[in-house]
Formats: sequence, C-alpha cells, structure tokens
Amino acid sequence: MDRPESAQPILSDRVLINGTVTPVTLFADGVLRWSERGQRSLIVEKEVLGFAAEGPKIRIRALVEDGDGICCVASRGAVVRKEFVFKPLSEDSHRLWCQKLREHIDSLGRPKRLFVFVNPFGGSKSASKIYAEHVKPLFQDANIQFTLQETQYQLHAKEVAKTLDLSKYDGIVCVSGDGILVEVVNGLLEREDWEAAIKMPLGVVPAGTGNGMAKSLLDSVGEPCTASNAILAIIRGNKRSLDVATIWQGKTKFFSVLMLAWGLVADVDIESEKYRWMGSARLDFYAVQRIVHLRQYNGSISFVPAPGFEIYGEPTSYNNISEPTNHHNKCGPSQEEPVNIRQHGYEGPDINLENMDWRTINGPFVSVWLHNVPWGSEDTKAAPDAKFSDGYLDVIIMRACPKLSLLSLMSGLSTGSHVNSPYVMYFKVKALILEPGPLTEDPTKGGIIDSDGEVLARGKGAYKCDQKTLMAYDKLQITVDQGLATLFSPV
Repeated sequence: MDRPESAQPILSDRVLINGTVTPVTLFADGVLRWSERGQRSLIVEKEVLGFAAEGPKIRIRALVEDGDGICCVASRGAVVRKEFVFKPLSEDSHRLWCQKLREHIDSLGRPKRLFVFVNPFGGSKSASKIYAEHVKPLFQDANIQFTLQETQYQLHAKEVAKTLDLSKYDGIVCVSGDGILVEVVNGLLEREDWEAAIKMPLGVVPAGTGNGMAKSLLDSVGEPCTASNAILAIIRGNKRSLDVATIWQGKTKFFSVLMLAWGLVADVDIESEKYRWMGSARLDFYAVQRIVHLRQYNGSISFVPAPGFEIYGEPTSYNNISEPTNHHNKCGPSQEEPVNIRQHGYEGPDINLENMDWRTINGPFVSVWLHNVPWGSEDTKAAPDAKFSDGYLDVIIMRACPKLSLLSLMSGLSTGSHVNSPYVMYFKVKALILEPGPLTEDPTKGGIIDSDGEVLARGKGAYKCDQKTLMAYDKLQITVDQGLATLFSPV
C-alpha cells in the first residue's frame, strides 16, 4: 500500500553520523528519520529549533523528550536541548540538505524577530536567570533575532508597548509572571492603532509568582509548565485567540486577561504581601488565617448569563454606569480621587447591554471571582471550564460556609474540584456589574478589588487603603470582547 502523499520522502541520502555512513530521509510531513542504534526520528515542526551549517557539517538543534531515545510523537513531558550532527558526503548533498531543511522550516510560519520583556523583580527574581539559561540560547538555536528590554518599574512594559514600532517584530514575549503580559495588553489597547496592535502575537515564559496564563496554555495540551515548553511553543509559532475583558468605571478603563477578585481571594492575594519572605507558601499560610477569621461582604452582582446558565440569580434590569458616586469609602482626605489615565485607544466591545437579559445575586459574599482562563496560578485551577476565546467569563461565587467546609473547598483549588461544592456557584457570563459593599460585621470598612495582580480599588479601612488606586471602591462593569488578543500557543 502506498504511503500518503504527506509522508512521501522529499530527500533521502546517506550521510556521516558519528563517523558512520547512515541513510537519512526527510519526509514531506516534516519527519526526519535515520538509523542509528535503531530507528530514530525528529518531527521538524514540533521538535527541531533550527540548524546551522558549519563547514561540511549540518548541526540540527532540537528540544526533545527527556530520555535516551527520540520518539516521533510529540513530547508531553520535560524536554531537553540536544544537537544532532550530520555530515553529507558531497558539497551538492550538503547544499541540498540545507535548502530542503530551510524550505520546510520557513513553510511553518515561525516568528523570526521578537521583542522580549524580562521582569527581573517579579516573583523569586528568577526571570533574568531563566532568560540567560533558556530563552536566549533557545532563540539563538532557532535563528530568531530578538530585542531585550528589562523592565525597570511598574507599568514600564505598558509604556514601551504603547510606543513600540511593531512593524519590526513578529511577536512580543513576556519572561515574567502574568503582570507583564497584562501591562503589554493594556499598552497595546491604548494605542491609536490598537486594532492592528492587539493582533500582535504575545508569548509568555513562566518566571513569576503566578504564571496562570502559561500554566493554562501548557496544561491545555498536557505539558508541564516549564520555561522550555513555553519557549518551544513560541518558537513553533502556533497561535490562538484570547478574550479580553474591559473593566470600566466612569471613563476609566482597565483591560484584563486573567481574573478579577473581590472578597476572600483578593484579600489573600493582596494582604499576604506582608509575608512575601515566605515565597509562594505565603498564600496558603494567609488563606488559613483569613478562613479562621472569615470576612463576609455585603454587595451585589448583576450579569448577563451565557446560554444555559439562566437559572442563576433573579431577573433585573440593566443599570447604566457613569461616574462613580460612592467616594465616602476612602481612608481620609489625603487620598486623591481615582484618575482617568486613558486618552485614546480601544473603548471596549460594541454591544448593546440594555437589550440583554440581566439577572442579579445579592450578598453577603465570602468571595466573588471572575476568570478568563482555567488557571490563576500554577497550583490554582480556579475555573476548570474556562476557555481562551469563548466570549464569556467564568464566575465563581462563595457564600456563607462552615469553616471546615471552606478549608476543604479551598484545598480543592489545585484540581478545580472546589466548583462542585454546594457552597459554590459556578457559571458563565457575557457581562457583569459588581457593586462592592462593606464588611457585614463592620459597615465602616470595605474590601479590595484585584484584577490580574493589580489592585483596582480599596475600600475604607482596607489593607494599604491610603494608596492611590485606578478606580474607586464602587460599582464597576466588566464586558468581554471575544478573541480580541492573540497568544503564541502549544497548538
């Protein structure tokens, strides 16, 4: 039986490998196969980074499954860097091998020029080391030209993204946690040419505290969340769309790609900063403290449910948001009013919210959590049913709950099983209005609203409430634009 056309050989020759003349074949489907201590092969699209001609030799650089053998199925585990040296037996053969390898790699549409952000201050401050030991050598192996920009301060990446000459690059790579990605998205959407700019493919290499986006991307294909796997996904050049949520209050906007939290999750995320010296263990340590001394917040959410989720909440009407009105929640007269820092750019999805079927849920709440992708961090599968570009946000609401049940519920975050708890409501929405209120036990104190690691608002008496925030602790609205941004993806 004939082999399919895609598996027909396009070049078959005998070359020297480790001093032995060996038959090697490059097939039309991109499989490179040879005989050396048994049958061996490389899938050019998935494993080969690039190659270099060094005199009479051809040095093929690859990332392959960790182990002695090389298999012709995509690696689902840890990958390691390896080189394979072929020496064609003639100049014509050498020239032909280089030509065919180059033609095949070029046909894959891989990026050739990248702009790379490295955040040397985030998480455990490992980004510079990850860049030096993984990003730089692998991009060099793939013959990718790249420009390095170390971020020097908060919002530096956003400032650069707003003015970067995008015509010089095929993508932007963030070697950091999720914070730099969020800054880049906000910078691109604040440009006058935002419509073209936001289509620039974005890559994420996990090098921070959370790494929720990198984990979500790699876990979607069953790969470990490692720098090497993330870099290989960028080099391959595959892309997927990503929903972007617009959070707005009055004329002030913030663009979110990961999550928004109010209540327990936000309190743990932000207030645990005081224990940063503990590393990632600070989150678990402080979560236990907050559960023992549990807070509940009054307030309400109104939302447009996704199809199939109309059973949640009670019918209500759309309440348009203009300027925030509730400014009495500030710490004192020294705190400035929230400032509108946007002058032009993307204004959010063009949808008629008034003609939608709105529903509402009233507090008190232990936590209100919105998610755009499944993982909030490498060990928190917040929204197991979340999709990258379904046009909806996943909402996870925790109500009054016995403390032991809440501890059990929180322990299920690593697997996503928390959403099965009877104390959790889990559903999808197209748009949502959050009206945050005070603590039930102390109406003079408010909470924290956190999005993608950025504190959007702090209520009166909240942790570090004297610090200026982008928004007031008041009603805000979230809408979703389906597939607005583009990510480098493993598939």
